[in-house]
Amino acid sequence: MTQGDPNVVLIANPGADLYGSDRMVLETVRALVRAGRRVVVTVPAPGPLVQLLEEAGAEVVECRTPIVRKGLLSPRGLLDLAVTAIRSIGPGLRLIRRVDPGALIVNTITPPLWIALGRWSRRLTVCHVHEGEGSVAGLLRRALYLPLVFSHRVIANSDFTRRVLAEASPRVRDRTVVVHNAVPGPPEVAPPRMPLSAPTRLLYVGRLSHRKGVHVAIEALDALVRDDHDATLDIVGAVFPGNEAYLDELHAQVERRGLKERVSFLGFKASVWDDLARSDISVVTSLVDETFGNTAVEAALAARPAVVSEVGGLPEAVSSSESATLVPPGDSAALASAIAAKIDGWPEQARLASRDAVAVADAFSSQRYSDGILAALRR
Repeated sequence: MTQGDPNVVLIANPGADLYGSDRMVLETVRALVRAGRRVVVTVPAPGPLVQLLEEAGAEVVECRTPIVRKGLLSPRGLLDLAVTAIRSIGPGLRLIRRVDPGALIVNTITPPLWIALGRWSRRLTVCHVHEGEGSVAGLLRRALYLPLVFSHRVIANSDFTRRVLAEASPRVRDRTVVVHNAVPGPPEVAPPRMPLSAPTRLLYVGRLSHRKGVHVAIEALDALVRDDHDATLDIVGAVFPGNEAYLDELHAQVERRGLKERVSFLGFKASVWDDLARSDISVVTSLVDETFGNTAVEAALAARPAVVSEVGGLPEAVSSSESATLVPPGDSAALASAIAAKIDGWPEQARLASRDAVAVADAFSSQRYSDGILAALRR
């Protein structure tokens, strides 16, 4: 039998940023608070998420824990990870005893120590998985998902993620449920521009990394301009620490292509609705597995047609969107062609996008997400 107060939930989050999985933990807090639960969230360090969690009704506690990242997959990195884990056991167990939760939700697989602490403390232990690393080699993938064996229940953010988990760790197949992300829409939907006057405004939103394919968007813009389409590209997002070289590569690519007047790097933004309202077409250019694709859903919620890589869970994310077009990942020519087709058929694209804003809001509503999370926590 599990122990603890059934009206108290402890959530372990690997950071306090405002990226996809962080926004979902915020939605989880809102769902639990609305259901009358006391929610405590532990993060290893301060960040912009903390204030939002507190505003949503959660208590936030800093507690050090090892976070599994690819940069630690070296002998020195694994040693540092082990030392941090040993030092984190005591503080983690003391926090669990003090909060006395009936359930512990571990958000993502990157803080695996919390799964072990939850089981040792005899609490209902649930891991909310946002990672579906289908492209990772088999042995490494099995090691990555091994901690899930010790969780009572697993929440996957898409059918794609559930399939990857089942292949890597068949023992968790029967205890995994799918709860699609909740993606709240903008305060007000700005209709697509009619008519579509030049230049056409393209928008990329997301991390700046090679796997996200930002360079492919720039190549596609170059192809459009050479084909006499007047277009610009706004890039909203930032590199993660240690990957600054990729941002330098993007600036150099823009310089080589003569696109400095057409490409704007706007940095990370906590809200993208103003940028979507100013845009005409959104591009989601991921090269490798995306487990879901909040940015593709956000484009539909803002009534903006999107061109999206056909990879991982992205097709699932746009399954309710008639104005989204799927293209092969990494194919800048196909991306440019799909954008050009939307420009040429703009009145119909604008009509479909306006209709998508309503349909997608229902498909990925906060209420559906809340119902799914609460169902996963039922004993």
